[in-house]
Amino acid sequence: MALVKDKAVQEKIVLGIDPGTSVMGYGVLKVEGKKLSLLQFGVIHLKKYVGHELKLKKIFERVTSIIEEFHPDEVALEAPFYGKNVQSMLKLGRAQGVAMSAALAREIPITEYAPKKVKQSVTGNGNASKEQVAAMLQTLLNIKELPKMLDATDALAVAVCHHFQNGQAQTRSASWKSFISENPGRVK
Repeated sequence: MALVKDKAVQEKIVLGIDPGTSVMGYGVLKVEGKKLSLLQFGVIHLKKYVGHELKLKKIFERVTSIIEEFHPDEVALEAPFYGKNVQSMLKLGRAQGVAMSAALAREIPITEYAPKKVKQSVTGNGNASKEQVAAMLQTLLNIKELPKMLDATDALAVAVCHHFQNGQAQTRSASWKSFISENPGRVK
């Protein structure tokens, strides 16, 4: 913990995860007060593994290794959205559950965010495209080159959303008046 102008600046590491059964994105942020620094982001490729059980095992192992490397204080996950294919939803839910288990085994607090909440938090538009989210993160975190697979930036967006929400999944009214009153430091 560092001191800045007699105020303590809390430092924490946030791991963001975008669950998937073919590709799972992850992003690791260092937060010092209001300052964000990118530590690492990438994807876990799962298509090459045959069988859902083996994919789940690899998710657990890889998330565990990321946790062991970066020692996150908090984990933020994108909650699965509702789709028409029930089997796909079940598989995605299992992938999310296994990632959560890796964090819970180390007693790391977990917060889930809806996809629209993540996009709204990062871009100001809950219907933003993956490309718009990635471009905003590139500016916000000074990322030199964006990855080809935007699952990595999606996961990073979850971590940034978590920071902006102060670690609390919240429902807020979507008016400018409420935004300004709740975020006076973000308005110029």
